[in-house]
Amino acid sequence: MRKLLLTILFISLNITALMAQLTGRVTDTFGEPLIGAAVSVIDSCAGTVCDINGRFSLPNPDSFPISLRISSLGFASEIVVVKYPDSRVKVKLFPESRNLEQVIVTATRTPKSLADVPVLTRLISQDDIRKSDATNVQDLLQQQLPGLEFGYAMNQNTTLNMNGFGGKSILFLIDGERMAGETMSNVDYSRLNLQDVGKIEIVKGAASTLYGSSAVGGVINLISATETQPWTANINSRWAKHNDYRHGATFSFKFKRLSSTTNLQITKRDEVQLSNSPSSVLHKIMGEKSINVKEKIVLSPTDALNFTSRLSFFFRERYTAENTHERYRDYSASLRAKYALNPTNDIELSYAFDQYDKSDFSLLTRLDIRDYSNVTNDLRSLFNHRWNNHTLTLGGDIQRDYLMTYQFLNNGSRSQLSSDLFAQFDFCPTSKMSLLAGLRFDHFSDGGENSFTGKLSLMLKPESVTLRMGYAGGFRAPSLKEKYMVFDMASIFTIYGNQNLKPENSHNFTLSIERTRRLPYWSYEGSLSAFCSLVSNRITTAWDNALNGMQYVNMRNVKVYGLETNMNVRMECGFAVGVAYVFCREDIPDGEAEVSSTRPHTLTAHIDFTRAFSSKYKFFFQLSTRYLSPVDVDEYTSLTNYQQTVRSRYVGYNITKLTLTQTFLKAIKLTAAIDNLFDYKPQVYKNNSPATTGITPSLGISIDFNHF
Repeated sequence: MRKLLLTILFISLNITALMAQLTGRVTDTFGEPLIGAAVSVIDSCAGTVCDINGRFSLPNPDSFPISLRISSLGFASEIVVVKYPDSRVKVKLFPESRNLEQVIVTATRTPKSLADVPVLTRLISQDDIRKSDATNVQDLLQQQLPGLEFGYAMNQNTTLNMNGFGGKSILFLIDGERMAGETMSNVDYSRLNLQDVGKIEIVKGAASTLYGSSAVGGVINLISATETQPWTANINSRWAKHNDYRHGATFSFKFKRLSSTTNLQITKRDEVQLSNSPSSVLHKIMGEKSINVKEKIVLSPTDALNFTSRLSFFFRERYTAENTHERYRDYSASLRAKYALNPTNDIELSYAFDQYDKSDFSLLTRLDIRDYSNVTNDLRSLFNHRWNNHTLTLGGDIQRDYLMTYQFLNNGSRSQLSSDLFAQFDFCPTSKMSLLAGLRFDHFSDGGENSFTGKLSLMLKPESVTLRMGYAGGFRAPSLKEKYMVFDMASIFTIYGNQNLKPENSHNFTLSIERTRRLPYWSYEGSLSAFCSLVSNRITTAWDNALNGMQYVNMRNVKVYGLETNMNVRMECGFAVGVAYVFCREDIPDGEAEVSSTRPHTLTAHIDFTRAFSSKYKFFFQLSTRYLSPVDVDEYTSLTNYQQTVRSRYVGYNITKLTLTQTFLKAIKLTAAIDNLFDYKPQVYKNNSPATTGITPSLGISIDFNHF
């Protein structure tokens, strides 16, 4: 009997102990459990994480009430006050409207949450990329960013204008590494597919202090996704009219300290007939096909040491003429090592190789003749020292740039070596203030050119707003092509390089105010920013009577200024609305051999609705639109006389896209979309007209085998 009583007493005590707990469940706004959400007792060391069902439990504290902080990556943290013992807590976390807790690196080269970066930065998340159903970065950016326009130049090479700066002044990076090759002073945007991209970080305005030449107008950094699951396997396809298709596959695994991601994307599009009107500049868009293969390997032998390796191959063939195709190839490889010397110091070393080639392929002779090759080798070092929330960053690069091109005499070649040193100090005396200062020195072996650039940014957080203001210097060194080009333009005239070119320089000023607020059933985020860039020695081409041809020259001062505003609203019921507008003006002095085609008003907007009806079915709807205003352009009517101009109007246009995505079993995603929903067709197709023939439906499927 005594043993029986002791047993009953023991069981009772254990039941009492088990019952004396705080329990609860954490979900998102659609009722889906947030696995791994952190639950901690404020002013205490007690804490736990949620299980696979979003449930948690904590021992009852000695006294009540208590405050719990509940947080999960990508969601706004909640503080819940618990007044009584043995309470059962139910919490829904609301998504952050701009993922302010996400860590970014582009603006500072050191990890920092978006909310704490003193340099105004735009983030396109992986969720935004997936919802857009875009094939490459060109498709995505024109949906997401106002103030940005893609167009065509000679031989249908794609060009970019972003807030008054052309593609040669916008630096595109892949995981922080530069790209080789150019087409009409722009990188080959078709290389930049989104198959493995985890996020895109965009810094508008000069960023030369960290990234050197070509970052006069901004930096766009595509950052690969980081794998956290044991394995993933995905296949996807999309079909649209004009026999336009995209097929892709991705496989990844993570085993202990090793992870690997491999992806493949194949695209094809037939020739698109646009217009037979003699007033049109574009009558058809050439067909093409491409293949892109990427491999990323991450190895962490210890907690302090990390290696990241990237390999890629890109091939594109364009159907230029009946018997001739143009081919483009790229081979790239990189290795990066990061070592934490101690909790306050780390060092990073990296090497990157990139080779971009062009060739002409004859369908008659089957000869494939390479006439362009740009090869870059880049060695970089970076050191960070942290103390009391402050960070000192020191770094340097050495890069060899080699160029062989049909645009040089006798398909000749040139090369140069560039080197730089930079320093940055991130000073954070309080959580409501941050000051960022930087200085950079660059040297170029060709011509012995040197350049100094600096920046200074201040961020203040009074009450519920964030203020950012800053100055940044920018520069772009003359390229080897701009210095040594001798190119016969179809026997009409010759374009000559200029070895006496000076580097472009810019002084950039920004001021912004941002407010984010979360209410019980909805949240909003709004921002307003002003920018002004003073550019000197911009490089362009002008007629030279002595040469009887065009030559690269430096222009007089150019001023680019404007305003940008963004507003995003998210509701707990699943609706989200976003509007972004940019006013931009580019002032070019009269008589210069360049005219502005920057549209003064551009706008993007979207309405989303997301609803998870059960754990097996999720629904997403989006209606997005982009508007570009008309602009009057003074076009030159004579190559030899830049006083003869005619006023021409580039018409404005509006393109709307409807997207419907359904997800089954968390594994099968079906996407139906209608681009150009209202059937817009330009009356006259020019280089800056959208290359559309009207309504463009598409259908896609994506299968994640690891989710079954």
